[in-house]
Amino acid sequence: MIPNPWDVGTARILAAMGFQALATTSAGMAFSYGVAEGRTSREDTLAHCRALVSATPLPVSADLEKGFGDSPESAAETIHAAAEIGLSGCSLEDHTGDPDEPIYDFSLAVERIAAAAEARSALAHDFVLTARCENFMWGRPDLDDTVERLKAFEAAGADVLYAPGLKDLETIRILCEAISKPVNVVMGLPGATFTVDELAAAGVKRISVGSALARLAYGAFVSAAREMRTDGTFRFAERAMGFAELEGFFTGATKA
Repeated sequence: MIPNPWDVGTARILAAMGFQALATTSAGMAFSYGVAEGRTSREDTLAHCRALVSATPLPVSADLEKGFGDSPESAAETIHAAAEIGLSGCSLEDHTGDPDEPIYDFSLAVERIAAAAEARSALAHDFVLTARCENFMWGRPDLDDTVERLKAFEAAGADVLYAPGLKDLETIRILCEAISKPVNVVMGLPGATFTVDELAAAGVKRISVGSALARLAYGAFVSAAREMRTDGTFRFAERAMGFAELEGFFTGATKA
């Protein structure tokens, strides 16, 4: 499991709880900056990633969406920028950022991953490149095309393959059997959720949770604010974590 903190505090809590690696969440990051997903600048994105890298000794993989441009050259530059700030890996999507044309043309999508893989191979240290196919997230639930894209990304040099939005274990199993390199699956999206054991049996090698932890926390915050604003009550405080327990994650007193 590679959970997704959205700030230094949540990164340190997850490290204190014994997780072995972390991943950023582009949506959680955007929310922490007070903007919609996809609206965070290159500078803010790298600053956020740098802060999470520095927060704990754990390896951090970054959700860098489509990278810092559309071309294969920009994909390569994204890898260099990510490695330079100490990230241990990153993911690149085939989502264009344009809701009218949401998925890159097949050949361009593959060329982008090939360029990113070449840049990764030129690094002096290990760096894990995750290639994402976003079909199921953008109204294109075409499993055959998704498998074809991920197999092409694998051949182009990606280390981990990822297709968010898969809703059933059989689909996940088919995808894992079609690919020889590790597959990442995201849990926490609306719809079906599965256990670690079920996903492992289907062939999954890595599990992330995307923006789910951030959405859970922000949901609790908004619910409490609505209670204060609408009802004039403060019952939400009964569900709040105790001060000493929370502070203990940062002092070493709380471990799990």
